[in-house]
Amino acid sequence: MTRTALITGASSGLGAEFARQLAHRGAGVVLVGRDHDALSRVADEIRSRSRGHVEILRADLLDDNDLAAVEARLAAGVDILVNNAGFGLDLAFEKNAVTDEVRHLRLHVEVALRLTHAAIPVMLGRGGGRIVNVASVAGFIPRGTYGAAKGWLISFSRWANAAYGPRGVTVTAVCPGFVHTNFHERLGLPPGQEGVPPGMWLDAGAVVREGLRDAARGRAVSVPSLRYKLLVLASRVLPDRVVVRAAARGR
Repeated sequence: MTRTALITGASSGLGAEFARQLAHRGAGVVLVGRDHDALSRVADEIRSRSRGHVEILRADLLDDNDLAAVEARLAAGVDILVNNAGFGLDLAFEKNAVTDEVRHLRLHVEVALRLTHAAIPVMLGRGGGRIVNVASVAGFIPRGTYGAAKGWLISFSRWANAAYGPRGVTVTAVCPGFVHTNFHERLGLPPGQEGVPPGMWLDAGAVVREGLRDAARGRAVSVPSLRYKLLVLASRVLPDRVVVRAAARGR
């Protein structure tokens, strides 16, 4: 039986890459995002490379009606949910509009919680399912409200995997570091101006492959690449002041 995967933030970046790789593995995909034209381009690309079903669901996940439509699609049944939608803010918390901070918190925390809540009952009823929450290495490091939100997502995934994994539904937080996508461009940072050392960049395809492999193994947390695994270990033993200063180098 063909599996169905729903991916949020699927119009570009890691979301589009998750959709490509899942379709390549034989899954039908439901692409969720705000930009219908961008979703259509991803859908056309996937259709040209695979025979799987591709569905487009245009939705602004911060709009209550649109979010309810995605919840309803999940309640109708999917085998895989990838919570990927997100955006970044300036690290200078005191300069950000509080309304932007609240939108940021809702998308990374409330939306992921609600979509997971919509998906799990059906997955449990079917006897299996897989949820991938795209978090970040920032979730292990004191790094503004982005790191705080991703830290919540990691903790939530660890708990949910322990609670539902024995019943056939695994939950994995995939925690990449800096990845070559358009994430930083949306922050207004052209390539080369992100303040990130060249050796810290990861390839989106490699991140998704490792994340999906760890999810298939039932792991609660996936940190793609050895360099970031070591960074996470170092962050646990170094003083917060040292970690915060080091983490502020890139955007």
